Amino acid sequence: MLKYAIALTGTIGSGKSTLVSLLSLYGYESICADSISHQMLEAHGNEVIESFGNEIVENGKISRKKLGKIVFANQPKREILQKILHPYIQKEILAQAQRLEQKRVWYFLDIPLFFEVGGKDVYPVARSLVVYTPAKKAIERIMKRDNLTEQEAKARLAIQLPIEQKCRLADDIIGNDGDLRALQQRVESYLRSLPTHAS
Repeated sequence: MLKYAIALTGTIGSGKSTLVSLLSLYGYESICADSISHQMLEAHGNEVIESFGNEIVENGKISRKKLGKIVFANQPKREILQKILHPYIQKEILAQAQRLEQKRVWYFLDIPLFFEVGGKDVYPVARSLVVYTPAKKAIERIMKRDNLTEQEAKARLAIQLPIEQKCRLADDIIGNDGDLRALQQRVESYLRSLPTHAS
């Protein structure tokens, strides 16, 4: 059991990165699943190339863009990639979490697919927190950020659990449907609401 861990999740375009930046301003540490997945893709690239072929290789390295195009459009291939990488990602997240547990203060696991991969059964955290943004607003953000068409943005959102379902599964919710100031106030209020651990 990770007694001091809070899983932070949401959908693509919900504003998790902004929330993590705010949390770091208040001195909270976080572990980023996306960064770890990039590291694991590099470290175990040969296994991925074996399954996906050389079409994903560019200048001697796996092109995340090419790989992304394949897996976003094809669920069986997405599941193959997850089967290869997730055990490595999970192991590294839990190893980093064990180190942060020693500090005996709250910290965050930024895991976009927290509920999709099994939630607390896979990552035994103390609490889960969803950043809530309505799907329409998330699609607008994805289009702007990643230079995608509305159809492409909707397709990326569709491979994750709907935000309403994530909210039902979560212990806590922070709404991110306003401006940065509103989000900051909600984050401050949330942090004040967290129980303080006995050291």
